[in-house]
Amino acid sequence: MTAPLFLAEDLADPLPSRGAPLTLGGDEGRHAAVVRRIGPGESVLVSDGRGRGVRATVLSADKTGLQLEVVETLAAPEPAVRVVAVQALAKGDRSELAVEMLTEVGVAEIWPWQASRSIVRWSAERGDKALARWRSTAREATKQSRRLRLPDVRPVLSTAELAAALAGLDLALVLHEDATTPLREVALPEAGTVALVVGPEGGISAEELERFDAAGAHPVTVSDGVLRTSTAGVVAVAGLLLR
Repeated sequence: MTAPLFLAEDLADPLPSRGAPLTLGGDEGRHAAVVRRIGPGESVLVSDGRGRGVRATVLSADKTGLQLEVVETLAAPEPAVRVVAVQALAKGDRSELAVEMLTEVGVAEIWPWQASRSIVRWSAERGDKALARWRSTAREATKQSRRLRLPDVRPVLSTAELAAALAGLDLALVLHEDATTPLREVALPEAGTVALVVGPEGGISAEELERFDAAGAHPVTVSDGVLRTSTAGVVAVAGLLLR
């Protein structure tokens, strides 16, 4: 069984070498020791969420956390092509399900988008709480999938803000059921940032498509059917990464 992963943003730089002691404290350490009941002799992974980590053996555990001995250092280099998933706000748990799966397949960033047809609205305190849930979901999915990189979940964007952001990327693709170009036929850059825009349950409006087109984004299709907003993004990212 793969060793469990815990996140420690304050992991030393440079990483501690083989045989060096390491303490996993704070909320992560308490969770590991008290909730997960991880004890001496077990193996764990500790990452800073930015591509660096260690594999370590537990020496001791108490309610404050774990005392570890480093076995090896780990690294997940920044990929040549970074994938940004733009996820429209969706009702119920659809958004968080999308965030979970997008994190598992390895996107670099997740941008929440307040689309015109999104039923859910993020504003003031409600928006802050929703953003915190997205970030928590991404964090837990990173740990579950044993990834050393935690995707950056940005604050929610309006359509105007999103169009401006897309214009500055190397490639922007909009998933749309009426698109005539399959994702597999799109020429991809050898390096840079690629964004995939996923609309809400009600679809992307004609005005939004016009704005994205003006920003240089291209509509593409990934299926011969209409996918849910919670699954369309992960299907597209998987197809893109396979290429």
